[in-house]
Amino acid sequence: MFKGILVEKDEAGYRATLRDLDEAQLPEGDVTIRVAYSTLNYKDGLAITGKGPVVRKFPLVPGIDLAGTVETSSHADYQAGDLVVLNGWGVGEGHWGGLAQKARLRGDWLVPLPTAFTPRQAMAIGTAGYTAMLCVLALERHGVTPDKGEILVTGAAGGVGSVAVAVLAKLGFTVVATTGRPEEADFLKHLGAAEVLDRALFSSPGKPLGKERWAGAIDVVGSHTLANVCAAMKYRGVVAACGLAGGMDFPASVAPFILRGVTLAGVDSVMCPRPERLVAWQRLGTDLDIAKLDLITSEIALAEAIPTAAKLLEGKVRGRVVVDVNR
Repeated sequence: MFKGILVEKDEAGYRATLRDLDEAQLPEGDVTIRVAYSTLNYKDGLAITGKGPVVRKFPLVPGIDLAGTVETSSHADYQAGDLVVLNGWGVGEGHWGGLAQKARLRGDWLVPLPTAFTPRQAMAIGTAGYTAMLCVLALERHGVTPDKGEILVTGAAGGVGSVAVAVLAKLGFTVVATTGRPEEADFLKHLGAAEVLDRALFSSPGKPLGKERWAGAIDVVGSHTLANVCAAMKYRGVVAACGLAGGMDFPASVAPFILRGVTLAGVDSVMCPRPERLVAWQRLGTDLDIAKLDLITSEIALAEAIPTAAKLLEGKVRGRVVVDVNR
């Protein structure tokens, strides 16, 4: 038996509860993992609260991230005792995830725990930090360099945004952060932001084109924010879009793309091919100041994940939340 959060939906309604589970209940997979840490991401908040159609199969253990030790394996690449990390692949949506003390997964979904990190540090990064690194790689791939100008990071006090600010600053970029929480300005500047702007400047309908300012941007918000960011990009600027915290709509015009040659680069972390995952994690080992992880990380026990999920969706959680599933 092991403890885990179980999401259920039946005639009694939608609910998430901390339960004792039997290993026989675990889904099929060729690697069984003794989980050390998981995390809480925006998607996990939706899964636990039921405020978004994330869970596709009931009952289900949520949690799109985990780090732990291989207990048993029939996969050629892994053996008992190996330290591994899991991000995405639909885990925590259609396959039982990391918010439990055990998980059974496909070995093809795993990556070895980078030697630069402990399991807790890997989860302090988690899908949010790994996604942030994919966004930075997208900017680099399209030729954005520190000498090109300022980089805007929206939703910067959240998980993706805070890691993005820290990584970009270490790489020498001039980073401007947006947040709806003015009390987080000092926190963001400590991470490396040169300036902090109110998100309200971007959240209302704007003009098809604005004054050119940003050489690059990482957006986690979508909707009017993304449209306004695109409108203020410099000639041949690049926007890496990876989130929808403000909505799935994109009320923009083609003007930035056909008049300024702006690139809108979509970033998906869930089904990202394994070679790119390995590069992202390797780069995090060199380009993220590990000392700053403590600044952006809080830790909770497994039972606290349920109430914390609601706070996360309300925008009341700073940075990353690590879940110690064994307490």
